[in-house]
Amino acid sequence: MKRIILATTVILFAAGSAFAQATCDAQAVGKDGKPLAGAAKASFIKKCKTDACEAKAVGSDGKKLSGAAKTSFMKKCRAGS
Repeated sequence: MKRIILATTVILFAAGSAFAQATCDAQAVGKDGKPLAGAAKASFIKKCKTDACEAKAVGSDGKKLSGAAKTSFMKKCRAGS
C-alpha cells in the first residue's frame, strides 16, 4: 500500500513540476509589464521553481522535509521542472 501511495505522489510531483515550469514562464514579467529576458528571466525562473518545489517538500507524515531528504527532494524536483 505504501508503494502505491509513494508512486502516486512521485507522479503527481512530476506533473506538478511540468505545470510549474509553464507557470513560471508566464509569470516572468517585469514591473513595466514587459517579458523578462536573459539573466533576469533565468534568475526569476530559478527562484520560481525553487519556491514551487519548497511548497511540495513534505513527507508522507505531513511534516516538512529537512536535511538530506529535503536536499534530495529539491534536487529531483528542480531537475524535473
